[in-house]
Amino acid sequence: MEIMLHVGAHRCATGYFQGFLAHNEEALRRDGTAFWGEEQTGDGLLHGIQPGPVSAVGRDLVTRARGRLRLRLASERTSGSKRLFISDANLMGSPHDLIRQRQLYADAGLRMARFDAAFDGQVCDVMLNLRSPDRFWTSLMTKMVANGHPLPSADLLGRIAAHPRSWRDVITDIACGMPNARIRVMPYETYGDRPEVQLSLLIGTRLPRRPLSDRINCSDGLPTLRHRLAPNVARDLPRGQGRWSPFTDIQSAALRERYADDLMWLHSGADGLAELMCDPDKHAAGSNPPPYDLTRGTPDDDQNRRLADTG
Repeated sequence: MEIMLHVGAHRCATGYFQGFLAHNEEALRRDGTAFWGEEQTGDGLLHGIQPGPVSAVGRDLVTRARGRLRLRLASERTSGSKRLFISDANLMGSPHDLIRQRQLYADAGLRMARFDAAFDGQVCDVMLNLRSPDRFWTSLMTKMVANGHPLPSADLLGRIAAHPRSWRDVITDIACGMPNARIRVMPYETYGDRPEVQLSLLIGTRLPRRPLSDRINCSDGLPTLRHRLAPNVARDLPRGQGRWSPFTDIQSAALRERYADDLMWLHSGADGLAELMCDPDKHAAGSNPPPYDLTRGTPDDDQNRRLADTG
């Protein structure tokens, strides 16, 4: 049985993708694909794989976690599943870890290596969504502030913007942690609202598109965010409509530039570590572009003089 991991990242329409998979779970089962979302992985199934509080009774939590996984995997095989698709954005770390570390998934390599060991090296594919860091961090902090966390300080924003770690480093760490798995990268900007395309690229099955109205965990705009916060916190937000942008223009530009470098690296082959998935619905221009693209003006113009006859 093939095991495929969707590791997020956070704030990259991961919840929308998981909702799409859950909505089509019966259809996926008929196609031989079992799906585990955060309801399954967060119900104690993976407890003990990552370091945490030590049990007072001295039990080996890692061994017990591997045992639970083996039993569940055996059950999926018995039910006739040919592949297992697991989606959990917390596999690489939590939003609290990101804010505390002030960088992108600092422990991704170690965490994925532990999961690789827990699954006995059977993971064949890792799916990663990534997003321009300025929008990624903004969306993450908007969600956390809306849930009661304090507004980020200038020092925190400066440290995040100045940190050199990028998505390229995250991908390299995942490749080290799971050396036998293919890493497939799907940028949020291309695939965020197209879960059916993401799934088809992974398993070859294209299911009906889900309405965008079903999206969950969307970031609040400034008016909604001000309404949700206490008055003494809301007054520190900028005035106006639209999205909140905590970074300065210079910081945002630096983060976008780093993302452009990451995408260029992915387009050039990512040193063989990962594959940037091509949009199947986007058709590139052929080697012989249409001739009207090579002339001045629009197709209904010609280059003859059109002055009125004054004679």
